[in-house]
Amino acid sequence: MTNPDPKGPDPKGRGGRPSVCFLYIAQTHQILHSLPIAIALAKGWPDIDVQIATTTQEHLDYVRELLETLKVPPIPSRLLPPAWLRSLRLKGASTPPKALMLAANARRLARYDAVVTPERTTALLRKLGVKDTKLVYTQHGAGDRGGPFEPRLKQFDLVMAAGPKQRDRMLDEGWVTPQTCAMVGYPKFDIIDALPGSPLPVFAQAKPLVVYNPHFHPTLGSWPKWGRRILEQFAADDRYNLIFAPHIRVFEGADPRTIEALAPFVGHPRIHLDLGGPAAIDMTYTRAADIYLGDVSSQVYEFLRTPKPCLFLNPSHADWRGDESFHHWLYGPVVDSPEGVVDAVASARRGHGDYVEAQKRGFAESFDLRETPSSVRAAQAIVDRLPAMKHASR
Repeated sequence: MTNPDPKGPDPKGRGGRPSVCFLYIAQTHQILHSLPIAIALAKGWPDIDVQIATTTQEHLDYVRELLETLKVPPIPSRLLPPAWLRSLRLKGASTPPKALMLAANARRLARYDAVVTPERTTALLRKLGVKDTKLVYTQHGAGDRGGPFEPRLKQFDLVMAAGPKQRDRMLDEGWVTPQTCAMVGYPKFDIIDALPGSPLPVFAQAKPLVVYNPHFHPTLGSWPKWGRRILEQFAADDRYNLIFAPHIRVFEGADPRTIEALAPFVGHPRIHLDLGGPAAIDMTYTRAADIYLGDVSSQVYEFLRTPKPCLFLNPSHADWRGDESFHHWLYGPVVDSPEGVVDAVASARRGHGDYVEAQKRGFAESFDLRETPSSVRAAQAIVDRLPAMKHASR
């Protein structure tokens, strides 16, 4: 299906077919946000040379597994050199240092007509002398947190938006222009709908299922201050089954058995711990859960593809009302203390009717979904916006 040589093909020169590299240098969860665009581009525009490059064998294996499962046309894939740098991990990271990998491969990436990425560090290529290659940022979520709205967006020739909320904020804050932004929907939904999904944990008894999804933000994320107390309360209360699926960066690369705070909950009959496996990133949990418990993760919007009860945690006591970075906190109650959290979940379930319309509006503002698949719209945006692609046939 994919090129069996881990070194893979070299980039094409500019005299040949237009070439596009889909680049993966960050955590695994980002792959699902741009790989469907690579598939759509390769299937729909055969005159464009689509390639995939990763910085870890794990990422390469995951990409190839997805392509094989989906039975799509072959897309050449490769590991970026050098091997010694690929093996370097700093502070427990699951990937080699992004900036160093970009520096080591700047000349190679400069030979593509376009580099497509779901993360913003790739903007560094501009400072590394990559001037002619077009840079495309797909995003890797449709959340409200202010961090992703930042100056590096200006370095990209094309920035995608999932819906009007994301597009309008980027335009209003001056990070993009109408010419450099395309509203394409949410390509991740396309690949999720096409995949079989990961197995769900088996609990001893069927109970309403809560997914607790804390973010990695050091102050807005609820794990550092409240997380263990929340798990203790669910462990002591038999009303719910709980999936603890934090953002992959909270415990990056760790095993639950190695984390002292999680040790009491390993093997608990009503608590399942997943610190970054496939089910934690492919919407298996957000689709299956009955209640969402979290803070500022964009995964709440994936959960709300079907309106369901939410409860939000405010460990920093943020003054959130009227702040667009906390817009999703309009979709359920917000608590300022971890005490009584299980009772608060029960209350959120009973009062869900008060939030259904807000959830529906918020989802529609976040995702511009149409009959044409989002991944195809995103591929079309690349072809339309980047001069080297315009004459490629579909």
